[in-house]
Amino acid sequence: MNTKPYPSDPILVIDDEESILLSVDTILQLAGMNNVRTCSDSRQAMAIVEQRPPSVILLDLNMPHLNGEAILDQIAGQYPNIPIIIITGRIDAETAVLCMKSGAFDYIVKPVDENRLIATVKKSLQYSELHHENLALKEQLRQNRLENPEAFADIITNSPKMLGLFGYIESIAGTSEPVLIRGETGTGKELIARAIHTVSGRSGAFVAVNVAGLDDNVFSDTLFGHAKGAFTGADSDRPGLIERAADGTLFLDEIGDLPPGSQIKLLRLLQEREYMPLGRDTTRISRARVITSTHVDLWELQQKELFRQDLHYRLRTHRIILPSLRERRDDIAMLIDHFAQCAAQALKKAKPRIPQELANMLESYHFPGNIRELQAMVFDAIAQHKNGILPLTVFRNHISMVRQTETRLHGNGSGVPLTFADPLPTIKQATRMLVEEAMHRAGSNQSAAASMLGITQQALSNRLIKMAKEQ
Repeated sequence: MNTKPYPSDPILVIDDEESILLSVDTILQLAGMNNVRTCSDSRQAMAIVEQRPPSVILLDLNMPHLNGEAILDQIAGQYPNIPIIIITGRIDAETAVLCMKSGAFDYIVKPVDENRLIATVKKSLQYSELHHENLALKEQLRQNRLENPEAFADIITNSPKMLGLFGYIESIAGTSEPVLIRGETGTGKELIARAIHTVSGRSGAFVAVNVAGLDDNVFSDTLFGHAKGAFTGADSDRPGLIERAADGTLFLDEIGDLPPGSQIKLLRLLQEREYMPLGRDTTRISRARVITSTHVDLWELQQKELFRQDLHYRLRTHRIILPSLRERRDDIAMLIDHFAQCAAQALKKAKPRIPQELANMLESYHFPGNIRELQAMVFDAIAQHKNGILPLTVFRNHISMVRQTETRLHGNGSGVPLTFADPLPTIKQATRMLVEEAMHRAGSNQSAAASMLGITQQALSNRLIKMAKEQ
């Protein structure tokens, strides 16, 4: 049974009526919020708050000894970032509105409506978590350092963009809100999700599933599980991935491919933290943190009515956009060395020497498959090398094949339309500019530049000599 308190800081309920305290406590507990503290004597309220500041306070206005308005003034003055929800009788609704002007977050009218109470407390918790996230992010930006560098050990980078993302991840990891990771195929979205889980310190497991291709029934069974006899072939109870990820992280990859029916079920899970295994008629509370990823633009899918707007907004409470390898070119040499070491160990070979021109050549390549593509290229080259030097032929052949394929599909090597100056340059001028640009991108390495231009190194050398004479 899960015993981890949620939220991590308690919800404090202050009311002189024991029946109200019991009712609110029961409702919140059944909704999965098991860290609730009650106070029936208003004179003790401030001492409880000072002992451990709560995440949310529910405060009755009409109490003996010290009324709610006086407590509101004290707490709002000393702890302005704790959301305070006023509990009031119908005749005091106007007073409750005045209290909101004095710093209260929201109000609930007695008798307490269960759905209104749960929704208001959840909204308050989200506000509280976002506030703590903003404070953590500001502090990390000020100090410019990571608290948990070991959590990112599997991500090879010196890129400022990536290091900035690491700081953001540390600031949001402790919240329970969803995270949406967007990035091209092969950019390492699952590695980022695992890093978020590691930094969060959650006691449960990291459970990953690719939802692409799952129809609605398979999605429900995979995530929610089923009871014995729920359908033909269901010979025993089967826990879903949500149960396996209790107090941990559930990672849903390629969320953009989720069918409409499954989108509705996921939205309910995120909003209410509730789910129902197939074949059961009672709901269960989810304690898993949900992280999703996609390589497509959910805004475009939303405009085409292929993805629910409300689900999109719920998923992107926290959003991470991973840079492509084209935006991390300074990492290429480091990644080549890392993948060469891993491949050599896997193939039980000595790690070969890596020629300098390889990095120069690859830094000009656009890597449609990103880091995963580079890893495959290096592994293939290690498998083929025999003389102690990593062969460039494997990389040249791969790049040539990709460019030929893109030319057939798009008409040029990048799939991006060419833009010409006006007036048009002459063939001679265009050739010079093309050669100069290739040499610049290759760091003056003729072998790498020739590979970009699709000519031999000797042909490029002759062209450079001719250009020098023409100056």
